[in-house]
Amino acid sequence: MAHPLRFRYSPETWSAERVRSQLLSDLESNIGATATSPWFTPPAGYSARRFEMDNGDLALFAYDETGGGAYWLGNTETPSALWRTDKHTFAEAPFDVSRWAQRELLAGLHEEEPWLAEYTYLSWFFLPVFYSKDGRETSREFFREHAAGFPDAECDEALAFYDGFLKSGVLEPYRHVMAGKLGTSEYLDLTRTSAAMGEFDAAWLLHESGYEITPEIEVATGHSLDFRAERPGEDGAYLVEVTRPLPVNERSAGTPAAAIRDTVQTKTSGQLAEHGGGATLFVDCSSFPDDDWQALLGERPDVQHRPAVVFRVRPSGRVEGYTKGAVPLDLDFDF
Repeated sequence: MAHPLRFRYSPETWSAERVRSQLLSDLESNIGATATSPWFTPPAGYSARRFEMDNGDLALFAYDETGGGAYWLGNTETPSALWRTDKHTFAEAPFDVSRWAQRELLAGLHEEEPWLAEYTYLSWFFLPVFYSKDGRETSREFFREHAAGFPDAECDEALAFYDGFLKSGVLEPYRHVMAGKLGTSEYLDLTRTSAAMGEFDAAWLLHESGYEITPEIEVATGHSLDFRAERPGEDGAYLVEVTRPLPVNERSAGTPAAAIRDTVQTKTSGQLAEHGGGATLFVDCSSFPDDDWQALLGERPDVQHRPAVVFRVRPSGRVEGYTKGAVPLDLDFDF
């Protein structure tokens, strides 16, 4: 599976002639390509070209002709002249180069997918996936056709919910990691993509309750748990692991209670068992339709791990749920 979109950095000196002979020529002969001027003015001190491939792929190249190196960004095959180059995320590349490239990509994204244009923060956050080599079609389809995993919801409702949350900026320092959780496969895996959004739902829940969050916390066993949550000015930090069960109609479990028990069993026999306690389990049931959720809420079954928070969030921001055990987090919701 390909990674989310990243720059390649070449420390060598580049010129217009070298760009034509080593980049454009390579792309033309292999897949067919046209080099054009970029849509936006490149950063000061750089020249730039935009490569549009016959198969719909895109690449950008910004280079300093005085010897300051060059940056390649593309969801296509890499020309051989750039094979042994270091990779940089959007945050790791120089700010001006990264800002220019993202303006180019966002403009193209909103031209190709006008339904995303209103949701600028979501578009920007998931840009490394929306323009990834293998995942650009499937990631867009997940939001457009499947409402980001919310059942019985319109695409616009889901987009507005996540756009509003991402606008807070709390996940911005972890953008590459969190956006990449959607995956970059050419085949849409709704189980994986919905599970990824479960982490965003848990992050939203913690943020709404006043916690600062840090994703992917490595613990002594060598495993990583999903979040560390801390409240400014308060003592204590809390580890959180997230799981998201499939609804009954998408799994072999016959009841909503069995669905969450089966899913939690995977966690309790994996990361949580190895960790040896101390983490709060968030069970995100946001994939459950109304009937399944109401049945679960009425029964409030145990989930084989304590403390645990079982919840369901809707795009409106409405949250329902229940807890098991002494949850150490002070969540601003009526569980």
